[in-house]
Amino acid sequence: MGWTLHTHADARQLAAHLVDSLQASLQAGLDEHGAAMLALAGGSTPWPVYQRLAQAPLAWQNVTLLPTDDRCVPVESPASNLRGLAEAFAPASGVHLAALTAPDGDPDASLIQARAWLARHRQDFDAVVLGMGTDGHTASLFPQAPELACGFDPALEACRFDPDPLPPEAPYPRISLTVGRLLRAGAVHLLITGAAKRAVLEEAIALNDPQRHPVMAVLGAPAVDVQIHWSP
Repeated sequence: MGWTLHTHADARQLAAHLVDSLQASLQAGLDEHGAAMLALAGGSTPWPVYQRLAQAPLAWQNVTLLPTDDRCVPVESPASNLRGLAEAFAPASGVHLAALTAPDGDPDASLIQARAWLARHRQDFDAVVLGMGTDGHTASLFPQAPELACGFDPALEACRFDPDPLPPEAPYPRISLTVGRLLRAGAVHLLITGAAKRAVLEEAIALNDPQRHPVMAVLGAPAVDVQIHWSP
């Protein structure tokens, strides 16, 4: 199906629009199944969205949040996406946080844990929030990673990634959901801000090469209409 681009005047307007969408997805899941689940990107850009969503009057005790990817670090590390989600959703009383990584961050144990958890939780996500790096990666599907084929494998749900080179600001192995698992969702949102990432997005769409810009494995999925949210 492709994608729909939503252009917002500023980050505040973007956050308000996306929070409304995510709240509607959660409420629909709660109404239909009595439970709901979101997969959420890390990074600095989406935190204002999450902090605002955490204030929504929902039955949070029936909601599960899972990182789309996480760094193989101890859960108390500032580099942990799970820790960031716990802080952002502190006001959401009773919300369940599911970890892709082992408590001590061991990469091998983390991959076993992630795949076991996903095998027990087969339901589609009610919504997924993704980001994109300036190299065109999304989740931890980096174009330089030797494991990129794993992330595109429809038979798998989670993979270990060792970006090459490792990003100097976060030089850790990662566990990431695969494209196939990310797309098993009622709604998929891609959140980007700034002129630089808009330029990367436009280049990625023009080239349409998931090996060079892995985000295109998501945007090019035939059965999903990805909602892209951009603001300056």
